[in-house]
Amino acid sequence: MKIVSIIGSPYGEKGNTGILLREVLKGAKSLGADCETIPLRGDSIEPCRGCHNCHKKGKCHLKDEFESIKAKVMAADGLILATPNYIYHVSAQLKAFLDRCAVILHCMALEGKYGLSVVTSGGGDELPIIEYLNRFLINAGATPVDGVWAEMGTTSKNNKLDEKISEQAFIAGKNLVEAWTNKRRIAMVERIQDAHRKRMRDLIKYHQTDWVYEYNYWQERDKNKN
Repeated sequence: MKIVSIIGSPYGEKGNTGILLREVLKGAKSLGADCETIPLRGDSIEPCRGCHNCHKKGKCHLKDEFESIKAKVMAADGLILATPNYIYHVSAQLKAFLDRCAVILHCMALEGKYGLSVVTSGGGDELPIIEYLNRFLINAGATPVDGVWAEMGTTSKNNKLDEKISEQAFIAGKNLVEAWTNKRRIAMVERIQDAHRKRMRDLIKYHQTDWVYEYNYWQERDKNKN
């Protein structure tokens, strides 16, 4: 299994989020996963301009690292999204990446992939961010199988996690690989995806003369499934 982790922290892999992510990846690697981590420190992904070029042509025209990162995500079997809690949300670095993923969401292009989310904070409130990231994965077509979070001010010391958090993270990494290996299906995820799929089909049909790439994508996808 090939796993790509995107970590939206200005500290890259050296900060608290990186510490927690490493424990997750240890679990995945223990079952043979090939893991690559992509840090977003703030200078690699520009904010979305709302130009709709991705809907029309399938890719973004901005000259940064987004398309190369997207290609790695599309080639992977699993996706981990990791972020610190910055004022009750994902970091600006990760949000810039997610905002650029409109065509992935509209086309549910991560279908067949599995994922999980990792969040750290200095003072709590991690769960709503886990839920937000896992909802992104669901609407993008992937199946999120877990979420790992930690209030680092109380669960880490000298750059080391306490044993309980480390164990949870390690198990989550293994869970990701096992879900992909067994092609695990989750009924609640599939119900949300069914509703999102209908919404996207209706939306893109309405915009078919402008959003040419996405309209053709769904037409071809439906034809291949029939």
